[in-house]
Amino acid sequence: MHMVDSGTIQACNEQKLLMDFIRWKLDQPGVVIDAEAIEKSVEVPADYFPFELFVWQRFCNAFIFGVRYEDGRLMFNRFLIEIGRGAGKNGYISYNSFFMLTGHHGIQNYDIDIVATSEKQAKTSFEDVYNVLDEPKHSKKMKKVFYKSKVLIQHKKTKSKMEYNTSNARTKDGKRSGVIIFDEIHEYDNYGDVKVFTSGLGKKPDPRTFYITTDGYIRGGVLDDLKAEAKMVLNKELPESTLFPFICKLDDEKEVDDIDMWEKANPSYRYNKHLQTEMKQEYHDMQLNSALRTEFMTKRMNLPVEDARKEVATYEERLATDQPLPEDLKGIEAIGAVDFAQIRDFCSVGLLFKVDGKRYWMQHTFMHHTAPKLQDINPEIIALAIEKKLLTVVYDESINSSHVLNWFVEQAKTFRILKVSMDLYRSTILKEAFTTAGFDVEIVRRGPATHAMLSPLVEEMFVQQSIVFGDDPLMRWYVGNIYKEEHHNGNVEYKKIDKEKRKTDGFFAFLHALNFDSVLKEQTAITKDNVKKIFKSFNY
Repeated sequence: MHMVDSGTIQACNEQKLLMDFIRWKLDQPGVVIDAEAIEKSVEVPADYFPFELFVWQRFCNAFIFGVRYEDGRLMFNRFLIEIGRGAGKNGYISYNSFFMLTGHHGIQNYDIDIVATSEKQAKTSFEDVYNVLDEPKHSKKMKKVFYKSKVLIQHKKTKSKMEYNTSNARTKDGKRSGVIIFDEIHEYDNYGDVKVFTSGLGKKPDPRTFYITTDGYIRGGVLDDLKAEAKMVLNKELPESTLFPFICKLDDEKEVDDIDMWEKANPSYRYNKHLQTEMKQEYHDMQLNSALRTEFMTKRMNLPVEDARKEVATYEERLATDQPLPEDLKGIEAIGAVDFAQIRDFCSVGLLFKVDGKRYWMQHTFMHHTAPKLQDINPEIIALAIEKKLLTVVYDESINSSHVLNWFVEQAKTFRILKVSMDLYRSTILKEAFTTAGFDVEIVRRGPATHAMLSPLVEEMFVQQSIVFGDDPLMRWYVGNIYKEEHHNGNVEYKKIDKEKRKTDGFFAFLHALNFDSVLKEQTAITKDNVKKIFKSFNY
């Protein structure tokens, strides 16, 4: 932590955020640091492995083994380690796996399963441990302590087993693992295998999941979801999350031309002469070959060459929407909007209004209780949205017009709702109920033509930080789940990053409201200062 804070090593923004986040977590009440467990995790394997742990590895071990709450819970039980190729992540996992198999770890039958998409990758860390046990200097002693074969390593006293698995999810039900290690998680485009293997966790004390990886070429997959969650964790938006995000990458593509910056992506770089030689040669080769450049940027620097899909707003711009709402909203004009895909999924409603040069979007989401069971939706964001009263779980047969209408009826007690906008499909379900209740319903078009018209306004609002969502991480999540596709004819289309697990209803409701942005009058917030200004102008 001192090396990052003092600039002794070059560290990316995610590493700097991690240090601030860690201090914040450790300052919470009921935190216990087990220094003995940390030391054991480093010292016990040291006599048998042909390398010492690097500084970053010892740092991570402190939070893998040594930080708990007073009731015994681990502070972190999911670990994302995204680090440049050649950093030694497989050796590191082997080192810790050896420790977790032994009696020093203190848990019986603490089985370790390594999972990868190919057998060769899955066997890498397994074979590291196997070779340590087979080392002539220690083999006689190790035979008394471990049973080993080409497919299984087992500690005779603790009965803890280590096995490797390929991604044939159908044959892996019923496991009772203590640890799951997903090697190169960037290769997973869906959660089929992840779910099967992690479903056995929780049957043993201290269940842990490790995701070790470089970046990759699959967008919208498991790694992208983990990176999105990591950003929220590091910015303290998911205070109950148990994810420890250790991410090493370049902050900017231009930094690749400064060798001193390379340790941002690979903190092992300064300690490994062979790695330095390899990377310098690859850097030289990539100058003449665009494919090699893409590989170097993606695997060595964890900074994939920009995708054709562009984000609607940067993470920092999304965070900037967390500004307070005006104090007195009574009588302010607003445009309402509704969007939902299916009546047993998500439905977002919201109001758009303007005050003192800024646009404000206030949304609420209804979620059918079956939605999280049928899709891979991040449970952390759902729990947080419920806690902040941004999301209501619907236990009826479906989300129906009464749920949506009642929200607007309640808001109409404060706002003067000029129109409620929705697309044609939703209007067939909602329009009659809304018009009967006295609301003016407007139908909006979806698709590239509409998106192209609204895109300049959307971009300007985020860049100028003039759009306000308030304390609404759910809405920021919706925006982050959208990418902007630019067509050859100049049109722009907003699309979901993932059709199921990345929900976008709140963003599209926001777009529906923006169709009538010109109808809204600029309001002035009623504050003491503004009242004084008004009276001064009258006196003048």
